[in-house]
Amino acid sequence: MSYRTILANLNIDGPVAPLMDYAINLAARFNSHLVGFAAAVPSAPMAWPEGMVTDGEMAHEREEIELRMKILRREFESHAGTNVSREWRGGVANPTRLIIEMSRVADLIVTGCEDDLTLGHPERFINLGNLVLQAGRPVLVAAKGARRIFTNTALIAWKDTREARRAVVDALPLLCQASEVVVVTVDRGADILTQESIDDVCAFLRRHGVTAQSEIIKDRHEGESLLRFAKHMDAELVVSGAYGHSRVRELVFGGVTRSLLAEDSFSRFLSS
Repeated sequence: MSYRTILANLNIDGPVAPLMDYAINLAARFNSHLVGFAAAVPSAPMAWPEGMVTDGEMAHEREEIELRMKILRREFESHAGTNVSREWRGGVANPTRLIIEMSRVADLIVTGCEDDLTLGHPERFINLGNLVLQAGRPVLVAAKGARRIFTNTALIAWKDTREARRAVVDALPLLCQASEVVVVTVDRGADILTQESIDDVCAFLRRHGVTAQSEIIKDRHEGESLLRFAKHMDAELVVSGAYGHSRVRELVFGGVTRSLLAEDSFSRFLSS
């Protein structure tokens, strides 16, 4: 198993060199075709104390976006060089909606962390939660500032759900390269069925050449316990199903998903 095509999301306003290196390293590792992506759209007209944003100002912002994307494309092509097969996609469009559409070309989407810069600016940055839940592809969120992915130690956040089962299968190419894999369940009411479930996952992985240990943590604080264990084992990658649902004009995430989206000290592999 491998990732034949990787789609790399590059924020139009943020520092992109680390994520470019991260995605290029990953594509070279799996001999993947790499698709660089960026998108933004002019701010919607809105009232300011000085008055309305004018058509001329919006046209100027569109020109600035188009110029920035040309620069990003050149930087991406320069970084990739002849190391990997590559192409560029993007446009003047809502970045979240466009990358969800473009996910049809990829086996895996790579993106950076959300931070104070990206939050609250949907016209220039993707909404990571929407991407994870709507793309129909696994999303690998790079650790903050990471220039390459390390998978020496990987943690699988296991619960017996469709999302977690999907995540384990989607992450197999990375898990096969890890030297230590731990399947962790956080369940205050864990019983024999919990143990059977986690044993089955370890057996499944073993048949794919992945030697995994198991750990059951009896605690009611899933997200906190999982992050604490991940940091204790120095996990470089956490694999998890992503859980969430829509509520009026917002997404509501499960505790583990919310905790993982907010954590940036290790890479996170999320499937829904």
